[in-house]
Amino acid sequence: MKKITVIGTGYVGLVSGAGISDFGNNVCCSDIDKEKIELLNKGEIPIYEPSLDELVNRNVKSKRLIFSNNVEDSVQSAEVIFIAVGTPEDKTGNADITTILEVAELIGKNLNNYKVICTKSTVPVGTGKKIIDVINKYNQNNIEFDYCSNPEFLREGKAVSDFLHPDRVVLGVASKKAYDYMKDVYRTLYINKTPLIHTTIETAEMIKYAANAFLALKISYINEVANLCDEIGADINIVTEALGSDGRISPKFLHPGPGFGGSCFPKDTKALIHVAKKYDLDMNTIDAAIKTNNYQRIRMFNKIENLLEGNLKNKKIAVLGLAFKQETDDVRESAAIDIILELINREVSIKAYDPVANDSMKKLIPDIEYKLSWQSAVKECDAVVIMTEWNEFRGMNLEELKELMFTPIILDTRNILNISELKRLEFKFDNVGRK
Repeated sequence: MKKITVIGTGYVGLVSGAGISDFGNNVCCSDIDKEKIELLNKGEIPIYEPSLDELVNRNVKSKRLIFSNNVEDSVQSAEVIFIAVGTPEDKTGNADITTILEVAELIGKNLNNYKVICTKSTVPVGTGKKIIDVINKYNQNNIEFDYCSNPEFLREGKAVSDFLHPDRVVLGVASKKAYDYMKDVYRTLYINKTPLIHTTIETAEMIKYAANAFLALKISYINEVANLCDEIGADINIVTEALGSDGRISPKFLHPGPGFGGSCFPKDTKALIHVAKKYDLDMNTIDAAIKTNNYQRIRMFNKIENLLEGNLKNKKIAVLGLAFKQETDDVRESAAIDIILELINREVSIKAYDPVANDSMKKLIPDIEYKLSWQSAVKECDAVVIMTEWNEFRGMNLEELKELMFTPIILDTRNILNISELKRLEFKFDNVGRK
């Protein structure tokens, strides 16, 4: 087993560091953010992810996992270094790798013996070569090192399970020595017959973008089918059940809704298009997926407007669900943001509630009323909009909901409510593809 340093304690870095330590390695999660490191050393997890606290605490207790803000020392003491810092979207739609290259410079300056430098962050094709060039520039003593592209495939809300039980591990490395190092890091998975895909650096980088773009395509496709179901009176739930039973298609990511969000799909689809443009190539299907996703949010707002017969001014509307999906507090690119901002523009009074994402949304949109329960959010409202598929909303007592509301009007953008019950209780309602 190896001595590992993970640079970056955000979503990918913390899950990866804790997971790698659970495989039996000694891991130091390192970050320049002193406040975050202090929280972690106190046993506090700065992000919401089911089972992550248990995974972290187990490995801290076993002394396989530590946290440090001394990044230079953690680089020098490691055999394998994982780069897991953010690559946000820049103004051109490409991934901003500024922080990645800053980390590469720091690593180059602190190389003291052979190491494998491994990137977990999602980066455009060709970034590996740039990282190698930067490390070489600052590697004044010509210390030997190898580079590996090891993309993550973590679903927010299921990241711990995804890391500990992956479908595959992709290792883009050029040397057998580096591949053997990485096999040792993932030995627990290797001996359990998890596929290790050994490929080039560029191919590994491409695999990550291709996977996310394909999943985004599936979501946009099923949303378009759901929209057509709305118009012709078909039931999208039965359509997706039939599609998903086809082994060539599978049921995953065939859930219609307000459009994809989060930190990956919106950013990665745009980045892939940006890479293709450098080679004078069009990515027509992916471009269409992005356009469909943007349109889907407009369509959801139009549904609200139709339910209220165009009379939105001074109405009170409850927005239930702020995270881009359930089991996370991540509101990045959440469809709820677009809906809330458009409602504000129409002079609507908004009460919002999410089981875990209130504070995250408050940082982006501070001037609306946040509630601590769905009951307090819907009380005396003219309409309710469900934006996230939390089980808490699936299990709402619809009779209680009707009693609390001023008028029983509801838009279910996640298709989680019982239509028969809504009809029985005489709600005025809409959903996505189930008219």
